[in-house]
Amino acid sequence: EENRKLRKRNMEASLTARDRVGIQDFVLLDAYTSETAFLDNLKKRFHENLIYTYIGTLLVSVNPYKELDNYSKKQMDTYMGVNFFELPPHIYALADNVFRTMLSEFNNHFILISGESGAGKTEASKKILQYYAVSCPSTRLLNNIRDRLLLSNPVLEAFGNAKTLKNDNSSRFGKYMDIQFDHQGGAVGGHILSYLLEKSRVVHQNHGERNFHIFYQLVDGGEDDLLRWLGLQRNCQHYSYLVQVWDCAKVSSINDKSDWRTVRKALSVIEFSESDIEHLFGIIASVLHLGNIKFEADVRGYATLDNNQEMHWVSKLLGIPAQVLQQGLTHRKIEAKTEEVLSPFSVDHAVYARDALAKAIYGRTFNWLVNKVNESLANKDSSRKTVIGLLDIYGFEVFNVNSFEQFCINYCNEKLQQLFIRLTLKSEQEEYEMEGIEWEPVPYFNNKIICDLVEEKYRGIISLLDEECLRPGEATDLTFLEKMEEKIGGHPHFVTHKLADQKTRKTLDRGDFRLLHYAGEVTYCVVGFLDKNNDLLYRNGKEVMRQSKNAIIRHCFPSTEPDSKRRPETVVTQFKSSLVGLTEILMSKEPWYVRCIKPNEAKQPGRFDDVLVRHQVKYLGLMEHLRVRRAGFAYRRKYEIFLQRYKPLCPDTWPNWKGTAAEGVRCLIKHLGYKSNEYKMGRTKIFIRHPRTLFATEDAFQVCKHKLATRIQAKYKGYRVKGDYLKQKEAATRIETCWRGLMARKEREKRSWAVKVIKKFIKGFMTRNQPACSENTEYLAYVRQNYLTRLKENLPKTVLEKDSWLTPPPIMQEVSKLLKQIYIRLMVKKYVRGITPQRKAQLLLKLQTSSMFKGKKENYPFSVCRPFLDTRISIEDINIKVLQMILHEQYSVPVVKYDRNGFRPRLRQLIFSLEAAYLVEEAKIKQRIDYSFLKGVSVSNLSDNFLILHVTCDDTKKKGDLVLQCDYLFEALTKLCVIANKQNCFKVVQGSIRFDIQPGREGFVDFKSGQESIVYRAKNGHLTVESTRTKSR
Repeated sequence: EENRKLRKRNMEASLTARDRVGIQDFVLLDAYTSETAFLDNLKKRFHENLIYTYIGTLLVSVNPYKELDNYSKKQMDTYMGVNFFELPPHIYALADNVFRTMLSEFNNHFILISGESGAGKTEASKKILQYYAVSCPSTRLLNNIRDRLLLSNPVLEAFGNAKTLKNDNSSRFGKYMDIQFDHQGGAVGGHILSYLLEKSRVVHQNHGERNFHIFYQLVDGGEDDLLRWLGLQRNCQHYSYLVQVWDCAKVSSINDKSDWRTVRKALSVIEFSESDIEHLFGIIASVLHLGNIKFEADVRGYATLDNNQEMHWVSKLLGIPAQVLQQGLTHRKIEAKTEEVLSPFSVDHAVYARDALAKAIYGRTFNWLVNKVNESLANKDSSRKTVIGLLDIYGFEVFNVNSFEQFCINYCNEKLQQLFIRLTLKSEQEEYEMEGIEWEPVPYFNNKIICDLVEEKYRGIISLLDEECLRPGEATDLTFLEKMEEKIGGHPHFVTHKLADQKTRKTLDRGDFRLLHYAGEVTYCVVGFLDKNNDLLYRNGKEVMRQSKNAIIRHCFPSTEPDSKRRPETVVTQFKSSLVGLTEILMSKEPWYVRCIKPNEAKQPGRFDDVLVRHQVKYLGLMEHLRVRRAGFAYRRKYEIFLQRYKPLCPDTWPNWKGTAAEGVRCLIKHLGYKSNEYKMGRTKIFIRHPRTLFATEDAFQVCKHKLATRIQAKYKGYRVKGDYLKQKEAATRIETCWRGLMARKEREKRSWAVKVIKKFIKGFMTRNQPACSENTEYLAYVRQNYLTRLKENLPKTVLEKDSWLTPPPIMQEVSKLLKQIYIRLMVKKYVRGITPQRKAQLLLKLQTSSMFKGKKENYPFSVCRPFLDTRISIEDINIKVLQMILHEQYSVPVVKYDRNGFRPRLRQLIFSLEAAYLVEEAKIKQRIDYSFLKGVSVSNLSDNFLILHVTCDDTKKKGDLVLQCDYLFEALTKLCVIANKQNCFKVVQGSIRFDIQPGREGFVDFKSGQESIVYRAKNGHLTVESTRTKSR
C-alpha cells in the first residue's frame, strides 16, 4: 500500500503523467479560457482520488464524500518545511506555506475557505487546525492552547451547525478565527468572530432539515439525571421546535450520543465551570420547553396560557417567577405619555413574542459562548504576535425557495468575491512591479455594480428594506417589493414579476424578485423579509429576562443595556457593518484561498456532476482567478529553484554553476532554445509565458533525469564495488596468512602425536601375549574396546541366532563367554515376557507335538511353522442334529475314511469331545469311540497323512479300527492327545501297520516311499500308501 501511494505521488509529480491524472496547477493549462478543459482536468484528478489542485497559490478542493488515507501524521511530516510546488497539491502544503511565510516575513495572513454548503469548508478548516496543532512547537502551555483551539470546533459546531438539504453538518453562521503565534511559531492564543447566526432555525426549519445539533445531542445523549433535572424526555417528538419535520430527527451520518460526549469533554478542556455548563444546558432545555407553550384565545380574543407544566420548567430553569414570565408572554408594555400600560396580545402576537424570545435567548447565548471560548483562547502575553486567520463562511446558496438568509449570505459572497479579485489583481500587479515586468491590464467581470445594487446608500436594497421596516404605517413584504420596483426597477441586474418580459414572467411569482449575481441568477421570495430583518424583541421581554437568576441570561440581557425608544439596528444593517469590519481585517492581512467544491448533490463518492461543478466553478470565480494568473505569464519561479531543478539539461550548468543564479538560468534557457517572446527575466524570478514551454522543459528533464540517474548509479556502484573488492582482497590475504600458519602448526602437532601412537601400537602388538605391562596396556585396552564396539554392532537379534556370537580375541575369551550367557538370558527373558496367553498355549501344543514326532516322522519339520487352530470346521458347517447328540465339542477336522473291506475312500468329519471321538457323515454319526476304548494311534514314519485309531473290540457286531487320512495330521493328533489325555498311546511305525477289521479278522496298511503320493489296494489285499520323500530342513 505504501509503495502504491509512492508510485502515485511520483506519477503526479511528474508532468509526463498529466494526460492520465491531470495537471496539478491550472495555471499550466493550455486552454485556460475553456471551462470544459478546466472541468475535464478537475474530473481526471477527482477520479484518481486527487482532490486538490492549484491555481497558483489558490487551492481547489473537491469533496470526495469518503475517507482518504492522506491525512496521517506521516503525511503531515512529508509536507512540513517543503517548497510549496515541490510536492503534489494538498491542504497541508498550503497551511505549511502560510506558516513559513508568516515566520519569515513576520506579517499577518488569512486563509479564506469558501464554497457552497456541503463542499467541505468546515473539514478543510479542521485539517488546517490539526496541521498547526502537530507542526507547531510543543510545550505544556502551548499544548493547552492547541487543545482548546481544536476543541472549540465541536462546541461551535454543536451550537451553530445543523442538517440542511445540502449538508448534514452545515455551518449556519460565519466564522473567522485568528490563531496567534509567537516569534518561534508556537500557537499562543486565538480569537473567534461569528457572523449572522441563523436564529430563525430555532423556531422554524424547512422540510428535510433539522434544528441546531445541540438540541438533539442533549435529548439523545444527555445523562438520565441531567435530563430529569432539566425536565426533558429522551424523545425529540415531544418538542415542537424539533418535530416540524418529524422524519429528520435521526440522521444516519450523525451520531448525536457520541457528539454529546465530545462536546462535554470539549467544554471541560476549554475551562467552562460546572456552574456555566449547568446554566448553559438549562438555557437549551428552556428553549425546548418554551416552544411547547401553547396559547388559547379567551372570549375577548386575547391570548391565555394553557400549559402550566411547561411554564413551570421554563420558570425553574431560567430562574424567573412564573407570574412575571406569563405576563411577559401574553402582554406588551406600551408607554403612554408618563405612564406604562400593559396591552394584551392576540394569540398570533403571543406566538410571535414567544418565538422572538426563543430566538433572542439562543442568539445571545451563542454570542456568550463565542466570547467564553475567546476568553479561554486569549493570549496573556502583550508582546507582538503574528496571526493566521481562518475564514470559514457560508458559500453562495441557491435553494428552491430563497429567503432573507440567502439574500444576506449571497450579499456576503458578492463582497468577498469583490475583495478576492481586488487582492488577487493587487498581488499579481505587485509581483510584476517588484520583478520589473511590465503589467498588462486584465479584463475581468467587476461585480461592484451588484454590490452597489445591494448596499448603495438611500437607493440600495438594504436601505430600502430598512426604510420599509422603520417607517410608520402598515409596511408589508409586498410594499417593500413595490418600493424596490419603484426605486431600482431599471437596474440591469434586478427584475420582478411586474417588470419582467412575457417569457421571464412565467418563472417568477408575484412576491419574487430576481438578482443577477456574479455567479448567476437567484430568485428571492420577499415573504418574511421584514419580520426577519426587524427581529424585534418586545421591551418587556427583555425586562423579564433581566429578572433571571441564570448567570448566563443575566449576562446576555444586562440591566445596563439602554432601553432607547429608538428602534435597534436591523439585522441586515448589523450584518453589513460586520462585513465592513471583516473586510478591513482581511485587507490588513496577506490572503490565501481554499475553494471547496461539492461534486454531486447526493453525497456519493466517485460521482462527478458536470453541471453542478460547472455552476460552482463559475460562482467561485475560479475562471476569473485563472485568467488573472494567466494574463501575462503562466509560470514563475525563483532563479535558484529553477536552476537547481533544470541544470542537468545544460552541460555548462551541470553539475555545478559557478556564477549567480540569474546568469545560470540565462545560460540554461539559451541552451534550451527559448524564444524571446516565451519568457521574461525578472529581478529574482524567471517568468515563462506558455505552459507548453514548461512542459517541454519538464519532459526533457524527465528523460535526462533517468539517464543521469543511470550514470550516477553506474559510477557509484563501480566505486562501491571497487572499494569493497580492495577491502576484501586485503582481508583475504591476511586471513590466508593466518590460516596457513595455524593449519601448519596443527599439522605438525598431529604428525608428532601420530608417530607416538603408532610406536606404542607396534610395541603393544609385539607384546600382546605377554602379561600386562606399560608397553602393551594401551594396545590391550584398544583391543578390548575394539572388540566390545564390534560386538555391540553385531549382537544376535533373536535367540535362534545365539551361535552367531562374534569370535573374541584371546584376552576377551572369558569375558565374551560371560557376556554371551547374560545376553542370551536377557533375550530369553524379553521373549518370554512378550508371549501372550494365546501364544503360550500354541507353543505348549507345539511342544507336545515335538515330543511325539520330532525325529520320528519324516514330514514333521514342515508342520512346525504352521500354527494350530482351535478347530478346522466351523460350527455352522456341522449339522445341528449332530451337535445336539455330541456334547462339549472341542475340535473337529475333515478326514478321509477308508472302508475296512475294499478300502474305498469316504469324506467324513472327525469330531473330538471331552468323552469320545465321533466319525460323522452329514447328519449321521457313523462311529463313536470312547477314549477308554482307544488302545492306541499308529502313524508311519514317512511323509504321508494316514493314521489308524486302534479300538478295543470284543463284540463281533462292533466296528473295528479306523483307517483315516487327515491333511492336519499333527494338529489333530496333538488335540486328541491333550483332550483324551493319551500321551503314551501314539506309535510311529516303519513299514506296515496291522489293524483289526473286526474281532478275529485283521488287515494291513503298507507304507513306502515313491515318486508320487498314491493310495491303492495291492494284490495281496493290503492298503498301500506311497509318499514322496521330503528333504530334511
